[in-house]
Amino acid sequence: MPTLLIVHHTPSPNCQAILEAVLAGATTPEIENVRVERRAALSATASDVLAADGYLLGTPANLGYMSGALKHFFDQVYYPCLDETRGRPFGYYVHGGSDVTGAVRGIESITTGLAWRRAAEPVTVTGEPGKADLEACWELGATVAAGLM
Repeated sequence: MPTLLIVHHTPSPNCQAILEAVLAGATTPEIENVRVERRAALSATASDVLAADGYLLGTPANLGYMSGALKHFFDQVYYPCLDETRGRPFGYYVHGGSDVTGAVRGIESITTGLAWRRAAEPVTVTGEPGKADLEACWELGATVAAGLM
């Protein structure tokens, strides 16, 4: 059974709402035979990444970049996973108070280096997530998970 690994840093109620929408999409009953594992960015390991078939990443934009927790995750898994995970699908979301450009650029740069394949357009949310934002997050989760069926 394929596994979708969701790696997230969720320090706020807004990030929690986004994560819950992504999880709801990834685990919708229409998606069968895909195991969804979630790990906080500070506890996710290279073994988790190697055992998964696809990835969903989530982070707040902090000081113009991805969270230190997600950056730490990438620092820990980059070289151990570089050759083994090439071509695997991924998606991501970023939440920020006003600007998420630096966080998006950082994630794009690192995942390009890993040679992961973007399976869905990223979702970026600024401010409090509205209904359309949460629906986009649900779609993100569903799209990446469905791609593993």
